[in-house]
Amino acid sequence: MSIADFFRKKNSSDVAKGRLKMVLVSDRANCSPEVMELIKNDIIKVISKYLEIEMEGLDIQITQTDSETDQGRVPALYANIPIKGIHTTSR
Repeated sequence: MSIADFFRKKNSSDVAKGRLKMVLVSDRANCSPEVMELIKNDIIKVISKYLEIEMEGLDIQITQTDSETDQGRVPALYANIPIKGIHTTSR
């Protein structure tokens, strides 16, 4: 994640799509969009400490999946985080 990523302008359709996606995911997970955003930001922060990631393809969601222990449907964290490289020095 570079400093340029913070200043790149997003068009309104990208912003609206992101907001709608966050609302749908938070509804499935039964937590607020604000909490979902905090979780996403924390995951990005920790992973960025060790890896250089591609923000364009980043996708973090909480979905419902079938339990392997017959508990019905349970929440599951799904993260698709494209990696550009590994940081050679600790931050």
